[in-house]
Amino acid sequence: GAAKLVVVVAIFLLTFYVISQVFEIKMDANLGHIFARSALDAAAHSTKPPRYKCGISKACPEKHFAFKMASGAANVVGPKICVEDNVLMSGVKNNVGRGINVALVNGKTGEPVDTKFFDMWGGDVAPFIEFLKSIQDGTIVLMGTYDDGATKLNEEARKLIAELGSTSITNLGFRDNWVFCGGKGIKTKSPFEQHIKNNKDTNKYEGWPEVVEMEGCIPQKQD
Repeated sequence: GAAKLVVVVAIFLLTFYVISQVFEIKMDANLGHIFARSALDAAAHSTKPPRYKCGISKACPEKHFAFKMASGAANVVGPKICVEDNVLMSGVKNNVGRGINVALVNGKTGEPVDTKFFDMWGGDVAPFIEFLKSIQDGTIVLMGTYDDGATKLNEEARKLIAELGSTSITNLGFRDNWVFCGGKGIKTKSPFEQHIKNNKDTNKYEGWPEVVEMEGCIPQKQD
């Protein structure tokens, strides 16, 4: 009886030892797999390109505000305006509309001041003119068209926009796509402007040209 007991105990201990060894090997393998995955994830993360404000292609220098904007796509997708990683106007925010969409930004702080859109197909240009006249000196002005931004524009409205630094506004026509960034009180013509004419032979969409996009760094207003 004693011999049988010794044999049973020995078998039990041997079985326990074998199981523990196998379990330890599996644990080592799992830990090795986890550490390998972590190393690969860390390597992948380290090679991921950095993201800059508003998704622009490179960082802006000090005392500059990052911006990115796009005109509307035909009469389906509205324009988008982003400044300093803050989306000011977009279809998602439900604050865009047919015509000319305008965002105002404080030239010293980069903080949003106002957003509005003015229907230049079925609306009245008078409220747009009054709005343009009310913009304070030192304000950054960003504009983008959606659907049609030119039919109701008159010479007075075009002149006021030209005074913000635009050179293309005099040629803006029916269903052209246009984005512009200028400022009230600007002394020179703005370098931030894109314009594509509505041309039935080259239009990307039926009746409308392709979307125009633009990004850049706006100099901060200095006292």
